[in-house]
Amino acid sequence: MPGRNIYKTYTADTFYHIYNRGVNKRAIFLDDEDRAVFISLLKRYLGTEVEKKHNRMLLPNYHGEIDLAAFCLMRNHFHLLVYQRDATAMTNFVKSLSVAYSMYFNKRYERVGPLFQQRYRAVDIQNDGQFLHISRYIYMNPKEYKTYQWSSLAYYMGKKKADWLRPEQVRQHFSSTADYLHFLEEYEDRRDELLGLNAELANA
Repeated sequence: MPGRNIYKTYTADTFYHIYNRGVNKRAIFLDDEDRAVFISLLKRYLGTEVEKKHNRMLLPNYHGEIDLAAFCLMRNHFHLLVYQRDATAMTNFVKSLSVAYSMYFNKRYERVGPLFQQRYRAVDIQNDGQFLHISRYIYMNPKEYKTYQWSSLAYYMGKKKADWLRPEQVRQHFSSTADYLHFLEEYEDRRDELLGLNAELANA
């Protein structure tokens, strides 16, 4: 039986929490180069500049169709918080991202077969409260979340900038960066609950 949140009809003008893990719970990021490549693919598919293949054909680009509000890359899974304007944009975007990264990973590590466990999961966001909690959940995946290099929190805090990321989708709900950091910090005493949710998602 397909897992929860795998097969469903997606709707336009909606936020979604997307997550996926490695097949058999294996690692999908073995070092920083792997993580950097995945982020470069986010830029490829969501940036304002459309990239070309070696044969000069244009690669798919979803800028204007997909807004990426937050992301976090863990060893054996990833999280994305996206807004799609078209009902099929998210499916096309994640397919492009997953295929390109799988091809890179299999070539680098001389392996064959699928990299990801089944199809990605996507949960639609129903209200602002759920949206903000999911952003907090995504950012607090790493134990040292404030200094973790492979999430978009540094972009939210203004330490990094990218035309393929829309941290203002979260930022607009807070009066300052300090207020959002306090929003994260006040949940630290519930980390066990948060990590339990993460384990549930990873094992679903």
